Amino acid sequence: MSETKEYYSKQLETGSLHISEDVVCAIAAAAVTEVEGVVALNSNFGAEIQDRLTKKATGRGVRLTAKDDAVCVECSVMVQYGYSMQTIGQNIQAAVCQALESMAGLKVLNVNVNIAGISMTK
Repeated sequence: MSETKEYYSKQLETGSLHISEDVVCAIAAAAVTEVEGVVALNSNFGAEIQDRLTKKATGRGVRLTAKDDAVCVECSVMVQYGYSMQTIGQNIQAAVCQALESMAGLKVLNVNVNIAGISMTK
């Protein structure tokens, strides 16, 4: 049984460009983990099971939803104690939008951030 991969496609002057959903997830995940105060991406166990059943490969802690010619991103993160969660959320939103728009040429409709945990270690 072959897995179905989702691709984001764009028509360019000299041909077409197809970017795997796995690549888009990896770009978003890298952008999230570079934000100061983010300890790690945090996966949702239920979402992982659903991904396996539907054979959709998404990055751990990052989910994508395609809407027309744009993408919606949902990130689940663990943050470091002592940082403003609102500031971290805004920084994640900005970083993900900038990375996906500049690297993949994708229009980002929204970036929803779920703070799923806090790390008390220094």
